[in-house]
Amino acid sequence: MAAKRRRKQKTPKIQPVKARNLSPGTVTYTGGKTTTKTQLDIIDYSKEHYERFETHNIEDAFKYEDSTHITWINVNGLSNTADIVTLGNHFELHPLIQEDIVSTNQRPKIDEYEDYLFIVFKMLHYDENEQLTNEHVSMVMGKDYLVTFQESEGDVFGDLRERLEHGKGRIRGAGADYLMFAILDAVVDNYFTVVEFLSNKVEMLEDKLFDDKEDPNIIQEIQELKKEILKIRKAVLPLREVINRLEKIEIPLIEERTNKYIRDLYDHIIQVNESVEIYREMIWGLMDMYMTTISNKMNEVMKVLTIMASIFIPLTFMAGIYGMNFDHMPELHFKYSYYYLLGVMVLVFLGMILYFKRKKWL
Repeated sequence: MAAKRRRKQKTPKIQPVKARNLSPGTVTYTGGKTTTKTQLDIIDYSKEHYERFETHNIEDAFKYEDSTHITWINVNGLSNTADIVTLGNHFELHPLIQEDIVSTNQRPKIDEYEDYLFIVFKMLHYDENEQLTNEHVSMVMGKDYLVTFQESEGDVFGDLRERLEHGKGRIRGAGADYLMFAILDAVVDNYFTVVEFLSNKVEMLEDKLFDDKEDPNIIQEIQELKKEILKIRKAVLPLREVINRLEKIEIPLIEERTNKYIRDLYDHIIQVNESVEIYREMIWGLMDMYMTTISNKMNEVMKVLTIMASIFIPLTFMAGIYGMNFDHMPELHFKYSYYYLLGVMVLVFLGMILYFKRKKWL
């Protein structure tokens, strides 16, 4: 009978994973942000030239192939895989590269090819509802062009576009390698903003823990914060390896002067990673602090109950003895025995209260 019961037990169903068991190089979007049309934001620039326009037609980007300027093509929307394949084939991107562009589960990495570099990273930011958004971004950098692929509209490159438009800084006079650095630098700088916001959330939780008002949702907030720090860590830690490898790559696509900026960028990502690890430990400390607070409150309750029980045990003992139905008992027929018993019980009660206060248990 026991064997039959075991056979009837239901086993948990394994949820299918998108893009599983497909041949390598199959371009299949695995994210959840769908767009009806792919949008291209194209910026063609040099020290004296600047041009920008937006389009939904992939082929509009092909005319910049023979441009003597630096071209930045930003692609918004990865769900239309046919457009990604068309653009990838035009730039002669390897099928595995095209697959990684639309695979949102891909961890940050860098791949070196003969004519271009391919970099995958995560763009983090908090939305209006204070929810952490983790967006998959990939980048292809060639000799005089750079193509970035995003899941949807909205990014952290607003200041960078403004610098390009108004010619601020040295970016208009540099090559595509400096533009690659500037994009990574904007992403890492935004990591600092995310970490600062995370710091405020940790401090608010600490204040709640030490507040006298009990919040039943605080344990859930701590769990959600742990999930957020895990997402941030998964984005920051691999990117540190990417930038470290980018600093050591010796290829003609990256000039020596750009390597100096990449080394500075590596210092920044190290600082972000250290901050993430610190707040990760603090969040674990918040969980331990919460459990300690709950345990202390339980101990206080048990302390009060124990003291009350200790006080009433001897009183109950005396009341039990003199409550027995026997005729021949000492002091039973004494006229003032009832008052004497009450007096003794009051003295025992007061004596135990003084004893507990002397022991600092009260």
